[in-house]
Amino acid sequence: MQEDLVWNASYSDFVLNGFSELGEWRPFLFTPFLLMFLLSLSANSFLLFIIISQNTLHTPMCILIAGMAVVDLILPVFFVPNMLFSFLLDWRGISLAGCLMQMFCIHFIGAFQSTFLIWMALDRYFAICTPLYYHNCMTINNVMKYVIPPLIRNALLIIQIVILAGRLSFCHTNVIDHCFCEHMALVRLACGSIHINNLTGLLAVFLIPTADFIFITISYVIIFVSVFRSGKSQVKAINTCLTHIIVMTLSLIIGLLAFMSYRIKNNISQSSRVFISTMYLFFPSCLNPIIYGIRTKEIRERALSWLHLSKGVSCP
Repeated sequence: MQEDLVWNASYSDFVLNGFSELGEWRPFLFTPFLLMFLLSLSANSFLLFIIISQNTLHTPMCILIAGMAVVDLILPVFFVPNMLFSFLLDWRGISLAGCLMQMFCIHFIGAFQSTFLIWMALDRYFAICTPLYYHNCMTINNVMKYVIPPLIRNALLIIQIVILAGRLSFCHTNVIDHCFCEHMALVRLACGSIHINNLTGLLAVFLIPTADFIFITISYVIIFVSVFRSGKSQVKAINTCLTHIIVMTLSLIIGLLAFMSYRIKNNISQSSRVFISTMYLFFPSCLNPIIYGIRTKEIRERALSWLHLSKGVSCP
C-alpha cells in the first residue's frame, strides 16, 4: 500500500531548469548556443555534401567520416532546439515519456561518436598493416562483423538505462537541474534507491566510450609499430591516426568530467556541471567536421575545389 501511494505521488511532468543560477542572464545564452548550432548544421551538411557529390571520395574512410557527420548532424537536433526555446521563451516543461525518449535518443546516438572512431581505427589497421588484403577485409560481409556487435552493445546498454530510469518514482521534486534529460540528472530526483541505475550508468560509460578508447589506442599502437618496423614513410597514415586520437581523447576527457561530476563530491557549480555535460555532446558536433575537413587531404582539396579556391585534385 505504501509503495502504491509513493507511485501515485510520482511526478509525470518535469521542468528543465539548466543554468538557473544565471538568473536574468540566462536568456543571453541563446546567442552563443544558436551560433554553435548553426555551425554544427552548416559544417556537417557541407561535409556530407562534398563526400556524397564527389565519386572519388566514396572510399571506406570517407564513408565513415560521412557517417560521423550524420551523427553530428542529428544529435544536436534532439536537445539544442529545446534549449534555445528555453533560453528565449522560458519553455521548460517536459513529460516523463518525452524525457525518457529524449534520454534514449541522446545517449544512443551520442554513443556512435566513439563507435565510429572504432570503425575508422579498423579501417586504418587493414589499410596500413594488411594493405594487400584491404579490399577483401572491407567487403560488406566482413564489415558487418565489425559493425553489428558495437550496435548491439550500444542498444542493449542504453535501453537498459532508460528502462531502469522509467521504473523509478519521482516524489521529491520535478525540477531537473539540466537543459535536457541527462540520465543522472533525472535519476537523482528519484525517491527510492538508485544504486542499480548508478551501476548501469557506470557500466555504460566503461563499456562504450572507455572501452572504445582502449581498443582504439591498442589499434594505433599496433599501427605505429608496424609503420616504424617497415621503415616506410606513412605520414598520411600517422596524421589520420593522430586526428582520431585527438578527437577521442578530448571527447573522453569531457565525458568523464561530466560523468564523474554527478558521482563524486566536488565544488563544481550546477551551471558548470550542466555546461560540461552539454559540451560533451555538442562540442564534437561542431569540432569533428572542421577537423576531418581540414586534416583529411582528399576532402580538403575537394572542398576547396568546390569553393573555387583551388583546382580539384583527384584522390589517390
